[in-house]
Amino acid sequence: MLKKLNFGNFFCFKSFPDLSLRPIMKEKIVQKATGLFLKLGFKSVTMDDIANEMAISKKTIYTHFKNKTALVKECTCNVLQNITSGIDEICSMEQNPIEELFEIKKFVMGKIEDENSSPQYQLQKYYPEISEGLKESHFEKMMECTRTNLRRGIEQGLYRSNLDIEFIARLYFLGIHGTKDQNLFPLDKFSTKFITEEYLEYHLRGIVTPEGFLTLKRFIKEHQTND
Repeated sequence: MLKKLNFGNFFCFKSFPDLSLRPIMKEKIVQKATGLFLKLGFKSVTMDDIANEMAISKKTIYTHFKNKTALVKECTCNVLQNITSGIDEICSMEQNPIEELFEIKKFVMGKIEDENSSPQYQLQKYYPEISEGLKESHFEKMMECTRTNLRRGIEQGLYRSNLDIEFIARLYFLGIHGTKDQNLFPLDKFSTKFITEEYLEYHLRGIVTPEGFLTLKRFIKEHQTND
């Protein structure tokens, strides 16, 4: 049975329903709107923009969604499902724990089409209830993955054995969300790519053993070479 998480009027599922069961037109609207929201921002994109992009009437969109907020909720659940599924797939491979974090970072960055559009910032500012719901759902998934990553890293001698797993996992989550605050990290000074890469390295440098540091340096070097 699906476990439903209640965030006020915002509902999302820990296990998601089969999206293929949705009507075809509704699915197309969600896909198009999701792409536009992520590229241009949740506030910037209007229902007229979506209708024009799809060459359909705005009335068609309102047939499936009573207002823009309902569409934003659907789209954010869609994004969360895709990201969660991708991260689960990466974690199931049980790679080197350091490599795993780099792969997750690469995957998540691949979901950001335009780092200057600040979709997350707009979501937080104009749709705070939805943003908080996503944050809580993201917290559950991220804590689960980070705890497992830390345990495996300690077992393999890559992370320090004296780490408090619960504390470090929460600190990592806090940093991931804190660095998205554009009041602290304005996009004209800190790109999303820069913040994501620097924070991951900062996190790993604080928890690795000497052996783990050698592995970390290798991945940093490989990343710089690929760039």
